[in-house]
This record gives sequence, structure tokens and C-alpha cells, in this order.
Amino acid sequence: MSLRIVVTVKYVPDATGDRHFADDLTVDRDDVDGLLSELDEYAVEQALQIADEADDAEITVVTVGPEDAKDALRKALSMGADKAVHVEDDDLHGTDAIGTSLVLAKAIEKAGYDLVISGMASTDGTMGVVPALVAERLGVPQVTLLSEVSVEDGVVKGRRDGDAASEQLQASLPAVVSVTDQSGEARYPSFKGIMAAKKKPVESWDLSDLGIEAEEVGLEGAWTAVDSAAARPARTAGTIVKDEGEGGKQLAEFLAGQKFI
Repeated sequence: MSLRIVVTVKYVPDATGDRHFADDLTVDRDDVDGLLSELDEYAVEQALQIADEADDAEITVVTVGPEDAKDALRKALSMGADKAVHVEDDDLHGTDAIGTSLVLAKAIEKAGYDLVISGMASTDGTMGVVPALVAERLGVPQVTLLSEVSVEDGVVKGRRDGDAASEQLQASLPAVVSVTDQSGEARYPSFKGIMAAKKKPVESWDLSDLGIEAEEVGLEGAWTAVDSAAARPARTAGTIVKDEGEGGKQLAEFLAGQKFI
């Protein structure tokens, strides 16, 4: 029986772009380019490596987002994933992590899965809680923040590295795992992969396809809210120390004044 791997990915604003909030205090995604979250590329890579070791495996990438989010799916498909699912609905605007986990869980169940792989966090929200929330909604084990992962005989195994020690973890499938940016560099799509991605299937689902009511998601259904937002202050000129015999003393005084020493 084929190993069904689902990878959750997110289309995020380019961190190098000029990002700001819209009037409703959600991230304004119209005025900045987007891309596949870098941390999700590691999840795609680990899925591909697991599939390479399996006798038979199929990789589905799933994203929740606006029309442009298809670009993130195409990147994952060009890396080697087999097919994709795009959940798009106007009522999803402003959905928080709790709502996103509901949509992802419903989409994963509809797609069919044995193993769900996610990045450790998105590069825009950086909350890192969605994999655990999805596992809870699916009612399956979670093995998160892995720097090494493998699947054998219906069991997913991995290593979680902490500050003081490393843990060896495992769970029976079906399960949800998340991988860190230490799990292995993601491959760069080849020209052949980019061309092949154009022919791979991308299904589009909305909330009605997943049996979700509009009130459960979006700003109305969010469990969290942004009360206010302000632009970051412009960077000011730094302090220049000219060494005319007293440079070391001035530097020490500056560091002491900033409580660095």
C-alpha cells in the first residue's frame, strides 16, 4: 500500500520586501511579493527523502491562502511533490492559527494521509503551533521539531535536538511531524522539475468542500486579535568612536552604558 505523505506549506510575504499592515490590521499581502516559506522547503525535502526510501509513496502538498498561494504549491511540485491542494475562500481572510489548523486538518482528512510533515514555523507568523494543533484535531501523535526523520514499518522516527541533549522519538502512523532548518538543505528545483510541475494536478477547494462554516474562520472566528500596530522607527545613525588614544576607554564606556558589560 502506498505511503501517503501530506506536506503543509504556506505562501508568505518576502521578508526582504516592504511589509506593512492593512487597515484591518492583517498583513497587507498585495503590495509585497510572496513565496514558499523557506522553513516549509525543509518539510518538502524530508518528504521527498522519505518517499525515495519507501517502496511506494505519494506526496501531496496542501496550502491555505489566496490565489497567488498557488506559486508556493508550484515550487513544491517542481521540487518533486506529486500533487497539490489549494484551499481558497474569501471568508478565510484574517484566519488565525486556530482557524488555519481546522482548515488544514479537514483538507488533510479529505486528501487522505499516513504522515503529515510541516516546517517548524512559518516565516511570517513564526508561531510554530500549527503542527501540534493539526495533530490534536486529527487525533494522531505529534513528533515535532525534528532535525532527523525516517519512516520504517509503519513507524516514524526522529531526533529532536535541545540545548542540553538530543531525544530519539517515534510514533506509529498515522502521525504529524515537523522538521527544523537543521534537517537538511532543501534541493533546488531542476529545469525538468519546473516543467513537470506545470502538468501536475492542483485541486482547488473552498470552505464548503471541507464542511466548514464561514463563522469558524476569518477575523470573525479568530481566537486572537491584533489591537494595534505601528511602523518600526527609522534606524538612527550609530555612535562612531574615533581612536585618538582613548578609543578603548570610550568603547568600554559605551558598552557599559548599554549594559553589555
